[in-house]
Amino acid sequence: MSAVEDRLAELGLSVPEVARPVASYVPAVRSGDHVFTSGQLPMRAGELMVTGKVGGEVDEEEAVACAQQCALNAIAAVKAEVGDLDSVKRIVKVVVFVASVPDFTGQPQVANGASELLGRAFGEAGVHARSAVGVPVLPLDSPVEVEILVEV
Repeated sequence: MSAVEDRLAELGLSVPEVARPVASYVPAVRSGDHVFTSGQLPMRAGELMVTGKVGGEVDEEEAVACAQQCALNAIAAVKAEVGDLDSVKRIVKVVVFVASVPDFTGQPQVANGASELLGRAFGEAGVHARSAVGVPVLPLDSPVEVEILVEV
């Protein structure tokens, strides 16, 4: 087990199996020293944790947990591509999409679910640039979707 996986285990978490894509794409692609993940939904055991819009059917706390699960799924996609998570030099960029009601403005706080997990898992290498974007709808009515770019 990698040091990254050890740190996740200390948090009571583990790297899941790679989530099956919901359309025609692959979970991650390596290009040179970088791995780009596809957008990861908050899937657990093949099902979305929750559906709906943040600030509507989904509260902020649930959305933060969804962002964390999305980040775990992104880590799984990276691991499937590179094998050993300790080969990750840096989490370069994180993009978090939050399907939210029009007056919800807490997208950055929701995105912290992903960012804080990546920071705990990868330490200094987990410090990254980020975008948190509010959108009207996401695939399968997911409240959150996360993609990451890592350097290996």
